[in-house]
Amino acid sequence: MLAKREPKGLLSPAGARALALLIPAGLLGGALLSQFVGGLYPCEMCIWQRWPHAIAIGFAILAFVVPKARTPLVILAALAIAASGAIGVFHAGVEQGWWEGITGCSTAVGGGTTNPDDLLAEIMAAPIVRCDQIPWSFMGLSLAAWNATISLIGALLILIGVKKGSR
Repeated sequence: MLAKREPKGLLSPAGARALALLIPAGLLGGALLSQFVGGLYPCEMCIWQRWPHAIAIGFAILAFVVPKARTPLVILAALAIAASGAIGVFHAGVEQGWWEGITGCSTAVGGGTTNPDDLLAEIMAAPIVRCDQIPWSFMGLSLAAWNATISLIGALLILIGVKKGSR
């Protein structure tokens, strides 16, 4: 009896596993680079979009390590990526003024100091980042809109790849 061969390519189970790791790692890495290298401070909703990507990375790594649970872990990663995309859609809508956001502003205070004067100076110097403002855009889309687009399309491609493997 011949062993069943796993389909190859991007829209295959192996491709889905790779996308489940690469998409959130790329988006989270890009967000962190824009913050720590580019000086683009995140608002509160930007940070919300990061958490599902971190969770998806964990599921994707487990999918490579635990072969018996591979498919459910890849599906969970895709759902986490889609959750970040959904938050991105909401955030982009707030930025465009289509609906009201549920947060005000946030600041990025690194800290580590226990001296009250130093802490106050750091708080006063920290930029105020509003969730309803677009600090950077590319081709007419904000970072939140790009996250939504890439995350939702990526999650769909991952699920298609998983489905192709179940045939």
